[in-house]
Amino acid sequence: MVKQLKLWMMAAILVCGTAAFASCTANDDNPAEKQPTIERIVERDKLLVGTTGDYRPLSYREADGNYWGFGIEMAEKIARRIGVDIEFVQTSWPTLTADVQAEPQIFDLAIGGITITDTRKETMLMSDGYLCNGKTILCRAADADRYQSLADLDKPEVRVMVNPGGLNEKFANENLTHATIIVWQKNEEIPTLVAEGNADVMITEITEAPWYVQNDPRLAAPLLNNPFTHGEIGVLMRKGQDDLLALVNAVIAQMKTDGSLRKLHEKYGLIYRY
Repeated sequence: MVKQLKLWMMAAILVCGTAAFASCTANDDNPAEKQPTIERIVERDKLLVGTTGDYRPLSYREADGNYWGFGIEMAEKIARRIGVDIEFVQTSWPTLTADVQAEPQIFDLAIGGITITDTRKETMLMSDGYLCNGKTILCRAADADRYQSLADLDKPEVRVMVNPGGLNEKFANENLTHATIIVWQKNEEIPTLVAEGNADVMITEITEAPWYVQNDPRLAAPLLNNPFTHGEIGVLMRKGQDDLLALVNAVIAQMKTDGSLRKLHEKYGLIYRY
């Protein structure tokens, strides 16, 4: 009976909570069987969320296995809207696409620093944006004046470190053809390596750089307000989950309306641009 009630509530949310169904009336009918993804999640009583756990302050996994971050809190809000518990599943940037599309399915959605791109939207579903993003750099505070443009980075003597398999590596390979590019497996270790002199620059995002600057005085982000690219971060999932996508977009829209998204930005020291 409880599961049936949850399913009925999810149907009402999807009908009434998104712009696509703004004309909802009391007589509208949206049976649970028309919402296959959410029905499966409710039957399981758990939302499975893929996340890398290496991207402070959006998604980070501590040594004890606990996750925290902006994206983690977004995922928790989605789970609460459905009315189920949440379980985080480890994924990685190199395997993200394969994990989203895996058979059998590994998780329901992926979250935490995932930029919305046309390439991803060709083969998967992406939600509306909930966080503005853009490529920038971290460097040692003492070297901040040296790096004011791509040209300043694109020199053989400049050691640029990136994590493998994601858009940071792709950006570096496409735009820094003369710099010395170092691929480091663990994204969360790169800022410390830069601070200690093992690399000169980290290619990162405006969503990640402020946290490290605030927590390590050895580091600076001189181009934080002038990123090389502009984009948004969203929730990623496999195709065919349109009911779940509609619910996620409804959660994002509600958070923008009620001010909770702005408060989440402020909590993690991120710039709010919605």
